[in-house]
Amino acid sequence: MTATEPDRGRAAQPPSADRPRARRRRTLTQKDARTGLALMSPTLIIVLTVVVLPLIWAVVISFQELTLIQIGTADPFSGFTLENYERVLRSGALWASLATTIGYTIGSVVLVVFLGTVAALVVRRPFRGRTLVRAAFLLPYVAPVVAVTFVWRIMLNPEFGIVNEFGQNVLGWDEPIPFLTQAVAHWKFLGLSIPVPTALLTVIAFEGWRYFPFAFLFIMARLEGMSREPEEAALVDGAGPWQTFRYIVWPQLVPIIGVLAVLRTIWTFNEFDDIFLLTGGAAGTQVASVLVYELLTVQRNVGAASAMSVVLAVLLIVMLGVYVLIMRRRGESL
Repeated sequence: MTATEPDRGRAAQPPSADRPRARRRRTLTQKDARTGLALMSPTLIIVLTVVVLPLIWAVVISFQELTLIQIGTADPFSGFTLENYERVLRSGALWASLATTIGYTIGSVVLVVFLGTVAALVVRRPFRGRTLVRAAFLLPYVAPVVAVTFVWRIMLNPEFGIVNEFGQNVLGWDEPIPFLTQAVAHWKFLGLSIPVPTALLTVIAFEGWRYFPFAFLFIMARLEGMSREPEEAALVDGAGPWQTFRYIVWPQLVPIIGVLAVLRTIWTFNEFDDIFLLTGGAAGTQVASVLVYELLTVQRNVGAASAMSVVLAVLLIVMLGVYVLIMRRRGESL
């Protein structure tokens, strides 16, 4: 039995009652979208005002020959030039500061992750006073940077610092070491004179001490979320503590350590206050951010400072892109 043409027409057309329902559904979706946009508007306005507009302004200024005294009266959309970028890229100070920044960043990130991992493993298992120890680990991170840099400057003072007093009286140092003012010291080992960047290694040690609690919090949270069954099974099978850590614990920590490395690399690459308060950028510790500050405040060259800031931002974007590419090749979601 076949359906007639009118029956086919009625079957092809949707019921009239479904049309208002679909319209109401679209109307509700639109209302939800408008409500969400209205709720996000304050945040978007703040981000645009505080982050996006200053970035655009810095890029525009980087193409102009401006001094600090001209910044309030200059026309921001005239006199564009590439001289600032030529001056910055041809400057030996830029590449020297970048080399210092890269060494400082790599050393600081490695030390932060290492100390954070060790601290998290130390307090992983329950013991008396563990809560107090955990809280004490957070003190370097929550303390004001001005206070902790002042303490370190006093401790490392070559005349009355406790570190040099201990080194001379207990460790047998021949003379006090100016940790924050000595660019290079020569360490004799097996008849060889090895140059040691004293001030740079000191600020790296400070960076590791101050920011290892950040890595400690992330790694401790990951350790708390791990199941103990694989480790217990490995111990039953005869695996030692090092083998258990290497083949069971460490692979589970690699993703979170990768995220920590990226965050700390970005923040350390732009670090300014720690180095400026400790050494002022002297004694071989002039990183790129300190050089930008000197271009802006000492040389009063706003255009060159902005151009160098843009170059540093591009380098950070490239490094972040390399990290994203590596993570995608490993098949890990970001």
